[in-house]
Amino acid sequence: MQNGNLRLIDWIRSRMSEGPHKAISFKDYMKECLYHPEYGYYMSDKAKIGKDGDFYTSASVGGIMGIMMARLLSKLSRQWQGRPIDWVEWGGGEGQLAKQILDEVQQSNPGLYKQLTYIVVEKSRNHSQSQKERLAPHSSVVRFMDEEQWWREGSRKQTIILSNELLDAFPVHRVRRFNGRVEEQWVYWDEGQERLASCWQPAADPRLVRYLKRENIHLSDGQTAEINLEADDWIRLQAARLEEGSLVTVDYGDLAEELYSPHRMNGTLMCYRNHAAMDQPLEYPGEQDLTAHVNFTACIRAGVEEGIEEWNLMTQKQFLVEQGILELLQNHSGSDPFGPEARRNRAVRQLLLSDQMSELFKVLIQTKKGDRN
Repeated sequence: MQNGNLRLIDWIRSRMSEGPHKAISFKDYMKECLYHPEYGYYMSDKAKIGKDGDFYTSASVGGIMGIMMARLLSKLSRQWQGRPIDWVEWGGGEGQLAKQILDEVQQSNPGLYKQLTYIVVEKSRNHSQSQKERLAPHSSVVRFMDEEQWWREGSRKQTIILSNELLDAFPVHRVRRFNGRVEEQWVYWDEGQERLASCWQPAADPRLVRYLKRENIHLSDGQTAEINLEADDWIRLQAARLEEGSLVTVDYGDLAEELYSPHRMNGTLMCYRNHAAMDQPLEYPGEQDLTAHVNFTACIRAGVEEGIEEWNLMTQKQFLVEQGILELLQNHSGSDPFGPEARRNRAVRQLLLSDQMSELFKVLIQTKKGDRN
């Protein structure tokens, strides 16, 4: 029997019935699971982050990530002293990172704070409401908009566009090489088992084969992989509209040569529910997070093709050290393990050392200098 959001399952089955093969691509299935306007995982009011949710993010760890990100954004904005500056965060969840950033800038650099407009772009109504409540103390500098409003606006100057764990949640195509040909995964309803099931068909979308060729990806026979065309498109569109400024992308992933290497025979797609990691994406539709590692080689290429002049890819650990995270470590007596100094020291160690996340997560900074004359 199928587990998951029953209304979403009915909706997915209705979509399947419309197609000639009574199936939908895995990419379309993942899109419905995460972004259906009413039943999608990210669109629901279910807690997702923290103790009561399904996973933790770097912004959940002691407020340290926000301080470090505020330092980076401030450095990137230095050349715009005395001019209006836009910091734009896409898909900011419940607004934790935004509040940490704004709290830090307000305290450490009030002059810059007065120059800022912090634009929050969000498609989830529930997340947007949480953001408005959390960011109420900064209402004088915060502006909220949905994705349609953002794209209606023109080119951008003196702008930094930040995304934190956004691209990994874009719907992906799942492909494999089998008997020398590229196949794509589809999802259908198995009437006998009364549950979702998958099958493989020859890849009909020419973009998938072009992607593999362009990125020089050679899958082994039987190897499964993910292709995130939406991540490339997002970087490309943002870079095209950016006349002067930077894209800052924080996500877990790697370069193509690592992501598609032979030791990754099953790809990188993972599911998260109640703080447990699984590789069963057809279970619990609408009730679990689905993610895949970001191909930063493709993101870098997309930016360069749209005029990005400088880029720098580093691990989260490198980023944190460069921004001075070690300066936050404090001596304390050790008599109170729950005191502020002890808590901050634990947060620093957790971001740098725990679960290898400091190496899995990457920070990509892509910059257009614009016309300085």
